[in-house]
Amino acid sequence: MFWPMLAVALGFLGIAVLGVLGISVFVEARRLGDEVARTAARIDRAAQDLERAATDLAHTGESLR
Repeated sequence: MFWPMLAVALGFLGIAVLGVLGISVFVEARRLGDEVARTAARIDRAAQDLERAATDLAHTGESLR
């Protein structure tokens, strides 16, 4: 009777550890997604600034040389 109870306890412990690790992976993936979203927004702002500067430069007729 000892071995079956030990097997059940170890099985439960293994499932609990996998659950904790799964939650940890979920939290880190969400954090990574938020960071990617913030970075994409920064890149979009930089692209808009670059486009605005290029448009202004084109309107003035100056060259970069």
